[in-house]
Amino acid sequence: MVKVTAIALLSFTLVEGVACFVPSKPTPFTPIVLRQSSEVANSKPEASTSSPVRREKILKEPALWEYNFGLQDPRLTLPHGIKSRQSAPETFAITEEQIRTLEEDGVVHIKGVFDDEWVDYLRKATAHQVDEPHFWAFAGTASKLYDYIQRNVWQTNKAFADFYYHSAMGSVLAQCGRTDEIRVSTDLLMVNPNKGFKWHQDNQNGPITWEEGIRFWITMDETPKDYGAPVYLKGSHRNKIVDDQAVFVDIDQEGLEEYNDKLLEFRTMPGDMLIWHPRTIHKVDGPSDGIWTSYRRVLGGTVAKAGSTYHDKRGSGGVLSDLGRHSLSDGDKLQSPFFPIVYPRYDDKEARSRDTGEVGRSPRDIVAKIGGLAGKASGDRFFSFFKVLGSQAR
Repeated sequence: MVKVTAIALLSFTLVEGVACFVPSKPTPFTPIVLRQSSEVANSKPEASTSSPVRREKILKEPALWEYNFGLQDPRLTLPHGIKSRQSAPETFAITEEQIRTLEEDGVVHIKGVFDDEWVDYLRKATAHQVDEPHFWAFAGTASKLYDYIQRNVWQTNKAFADFYYHSAMGSVLAQCGRTDEIRVSTDLLMVNPNKGFKWHQDNQNGPITWEEGIRFWITMDETPKDYGAPVYLKGSHRNKIVDDQAVFVDIDQEGLEEYNDKLLEFRTMPGDMLIWHPRTIHKVDGPSDGIWTSYRRVLGGTVAKAGSTYHDKRGSGGVLSDLGRHSLSDGDKLQSPFFPIVYPRYDDKEARSRDTGEVGRSPRDIVAKIGGLAGKASGDRFFSFFKVLGSQAR
């Protein structure tokens, strides 16, 4: 029991399945980087300096006694005069070209979705969360994979729940998915990925299928010049080679030749959204020494489109993003306060369930769900990263 519990506490906070365990290092190989039609090259001369800059981490790891339990509320004022749990969510129009870009390339960069007020709101919410770390972030943060990382932060921090309920996030994702409903399947607050990630696909999408989900990033900071920019293989969401349960991907394997030299790199700015298909292969390189001297704060995750059903993923790595104590069974309609609707409008009853602590998880729930990994053949797939530990991440 102790061993299972330890695995559970380490696993449930990780960002891209087990992707967090393996560092991604830049290599001399530099393939041609493509730009989507919406991308504009913006090069500025770098200021020269005569003395080396001392590199020191911008955040320190919390001490064990600094972690908090239960619900948290930073008591932030929402932008634009929005009243919490009263105002309708905002909207943001995107173009048909952007929707087709997502469908064809597997990823799209939508600039300026959130203005300075919203960016400031998210930064303050993140600062509060980092200053008052929650226990559910302990494993990922203590492992030094991130300076701070917490899955399903909306469940414990009211500021992020309010963001989903009232911002234009749901509006943008509904248009991208050509759907009339958006529910949050799982989310992550991520601050400074110290080690980066090799090429991988996302399998921590909650209890839904590839086609039912849409991945998203909401960025709060400018991407550094030399690292931290996400890179995607254009069109790779259509590949038929990579196993559904695989996390890491060897992009030089047979069958990926038509994708592995078509790179799309995005230097996101505060208030931008990156949106992609869960199967689109991508990577992020961290600083070579693992030290972030600036912030890279991202709110990301997966949403479910209308008509999604609940898929019980016990026995596979996918269960790590579905550890709540809800009562849904395999095949049920995905309708639950644990997967809250945010478009066309949040549901008052679901929001109250979150506010009263009914939406949550416990160590017993986690052990019950994650215990199914032991002894199953799917464990081999879950630990697929061992196959590529010695390979180079181009």
